[in-house]
Amino acid sequence: MTILSPRPGVLDISPYRAGDGVLPGFERPIRLASNEGALGPSPAAAAVLAGLGDDLHRYPDGGATRLRTAIGRRFGLDPERIVCGAGSDQLIDLLCRAYAGPGDEVLYSAHGFMLYPIVARAAGATPVAAPETDLCADVDALLARVTPRTRILFLANPNNPTGSCLPRQAVRRLRAGLPDGVLLVLDAAYAEYVDWSDYTAGADLVDAGDNVVMTRTFSKLYALSALRIGWAYCPPAVADVLNRVRAPFNVNAAGQAAAIAALGDGRHFDHTRLHTLTWREWLAERLRDKGLNVPRSHGNFVLAGFPAEPGRTAHDADDFLRAHGIIVRRQDPCGLRDWLRITIGTEQEMRAVADGLARFLDRR
Repeated sequence: MTILSPRPGVLDISPYRAGDGVLPGFERPIRLASNEGALGPSPAAAAVLAGLGDDLHRYPDGGATRLRTAIGRRFGLDPERIVCGAGSDQLIDLLCRAYAGPGDEVLYSAHGFMLYPIVARAAGATPVAAPETDLCADVDALLARVTPRTRILFLANPNNPTGSCLPRQAVRRLRAGLPDGVLLVLDAAYAEYVDWSDYTAGADLVDAGDNVVMTRTFSKLYALSALRIGWAYCPPAVADVLNRVRAPFNVNAAGQAAAIAALGDGRHFDHTRLHTLTWREWLAERLRDKGLNVPRSHGNFVLAGFPAEPGRTAHDADDFLRAHGIIVRRQDPCGLRDWLRITIGTEQEMRAVADGLARFLDRR
């Protein structure tokens, strides 16, 4: 009897595990594991959803035309070069399937987003991780690992889970060092949280050549994670390829409508951004004062390093927080066993997690 088997490589994939949202014994735990928006979506985005009831039997705009126009207007980009997807992760997956396959290599930094090796293996390609320096992508290490088989280089900037960020000139040097046949994908999911003048999300590099794509999302600061909305800004040829391989109607009508409304609510955007930056620094300082290693973060989270001392490890801290109704994120799958990633939430949530970790660290 023939046994049905997937193609080689599929069973080598370690499934992506999302941050927990349920904690036994707690009806509404404090959820700080998934880098969701601290203050929720724009009221305008929430309100527009109520008006969709009469059209639920209609297919959405297959080309996301109004949404692409709104994105182009907001960021000063050509809508014809924007492709929307069900989250930026769908676009990352499509780029990998379109440009890499068996015998090819997909390059990324060692502690980069966990999705990159998954989509590489799903496409039949080989993922290659380049070492980092001080938890930050190393341009020279990445370029040193480019081979004739390299087809895509994924760079999360800012990076998840480390929060590190490469300056503008480093990203330009990376692009300049790549062969023209390698696609550089700048994953700028956390761009809205960068408070640094020496930064580019990547649109300028897309405009400067034919082998750079910038991906963005509405899941973070815009807080529309449940609706799955992302977008990519591409060279015309890459946009054409993505539109050929994406599924029809891949962005639902609710997501399109809510994203357009969110783009128009500058007040909520500014308020959420300021809140996040303020409490990101507050939490980092509180944890450093308790002796934890907290690198500078450019995302809506902080990464906290714990000692290897029994009873005071990252796992011990996670268990303690969970026992008190607080969910953060272990980083073992990224090779960071001694670290926890903590999303920036409301003021109440930040004070709760800081106080919880203080109690944990002060135990004797």
